[in-house]
Amino acid sequence: MKSIGRLLFASLKPRVHRRVSVMNMTSITTELQIEQIDREVKKLLELKAQLEETVTTKHFVLKAPKGTRDYGPDKMAIREKVFDVVVGTFKRHGAETIDTPVFELKDTLTGKYGEDSKLIYDLKDQGGELLALRYDLTVPFARYLAMNKIKNIKRYHIAKVYRRDQPQMTKGRYREFFQCDFDIAGTYDAMIPDVECVRIVYEILSKLDVGNFAVKVNHRQILDGMFRVCGVPSDKFRSICSSVDKLDKLPWEEVKQEMVNEKGLDDAAADRIGEYVKLSGGMDLIETLKQDSQMMADKDCVSGISDMETLLEYCDLYGVQDKVVFDLSLARGLDYYTGVIYEAVLKGVQIDGEEVSVGSVAGGGRYDGLVGMFDSKNKVPCVGVSIGIERLFSILEQKNAKSSTKIRSRDTEVYVVSAHKGLVQERMKLVTMLWDSNIKTEHSYKKNPKILVQLQECESAGIPLAVVIGGNEIERGVVKLRDVELREEVEVSKDDLIAEIRKRLNSS
Repeated sequence: MKSIGRLLFASLKPRVHRRVSVMNMTSITTELQIEQIDREVKKLLELKAQLEETVTTKHFVLKAPKGTRDYGPDKMAIREKVFDVVVGTFKRHGAETIDTPVFELKDTLTGKYGEDSKLIYDLKDQGGELLALRYDLTVPFARYLAMNKIKNIKRYHIAKVYRRDQPQMTKGRYREFFQCDFDIAGTYDAMIPDVECVRIVYEILSKLDVGNFAVKVNHRQILDGMFRVCGVPSDKFRSICSSVDKLDKLPWEEVKQEMVNEKGLDDAAADRIGEYVKLSGGMDLIETLKQDSQMMADKDCVSGISDMETLLEYCDLYGVQDKVVFDLSLARGLDYYTGVIYEAVLKGVQIDGEEVSVGSVAGGGRYDGLVGMFDSKNKVPCVGVSIGIERLFSILEQKNAKSSTKIRSRDTEVYVVSAHKGLVQERMKLVTMLWDSNIKTEHSYKKNPKILVQLQECESAGIPLAVVIGGNEIERGVVKLRDVELREEVEVSKDDLIAEIRKRLNSS
């Protein structure tokens, strides 16, 4: 039995050793795996920390996109006053307003802006439609007329447009900006709607008091006739017109170089154009052109000169002749213009003795063929003008920054002040009475504000009147009405308060 036991033990001993060996190996492997997992987790944690730092310090940048800006309360107050002047002028001339989508089908905008078409913002394919942000308000207006079969309307439209241009923020040139358009659509006698657009520009710029200005006028038919007389091939008219349009920004030599070197125009033809685009004036220029036999042999020139003569006569009747200049260098590069074109420019704006250059502040013209591009059976003649509102904002903001008189950003007329603690409910009753009477009123959002803090709020916000209440006044049914600027108070019965406030506001 003992021998059998020894034999069994001998046979089992290698198996036990192998089992122990396997267990040791498994333990070692497990430890190695844990160490490897620890190392990988550590690497992941380090990578996470790096990513969080990168997001925080590099990618999350607090800024407005290039060519755009935010407008705080002070700047918005200026903008609202400008818009009030613009809209008031449009309405005084009988215009009604419309609105159109901020984006259009890309085909709607393509081929309408000449060389400026490259500035259109394209959008990604949206459900099978190729879209683009609107470049101006004129082409969407023409699409609106064609789509709705409208034959005549006098409309204004104020909205944002978008251009992929190089922004110049200090000069009011942005990628996102407002346009204020006034247009007359319909078949009418020559130059009567056109001269009203000139008058509108005159009224707005005069009312805003932005300084001395001139409204340059020209005619697309005169330009086309001039190009023919100078030897410009007809297929180059629009591209050469775009070059001439740059004369307000570039000297003649640079414009000529573009015409000859980039657009292949004959050097002699460019020189002849140079002689014409130097000419400007009024009725005297009309007479000069009438003496030009080559210009008068061109039927487009004859038609354009006749229109310009009528326009200048009407400008005299509308009292704007001293601001209007007939300028042959004015081209307006957009392809859709067909007749009179105009552009308003400021002549050396002075702010604190320094001259500020802003360029064109309004532009427009006649575009009789644009609606027909969308619907050949619905050809509606149109003429209009667009106010360069952002450039006007830029000037007025700079003037306001230099001025000692600041524009109020709040329209509050009355501030209700409590003289001591425990009067929040009485304040609420009083402001409710004033709100119900359509008086712009505020009060503190603290239950027990200090009276000095409340009066300082009135003065810093430019609020003209304060109504001061205290326990004694409440018992007697009176309040103290305070002139904030003069710091003078009078006692007024609560029943007479509304009438007294309105009297003071109307007299101020």
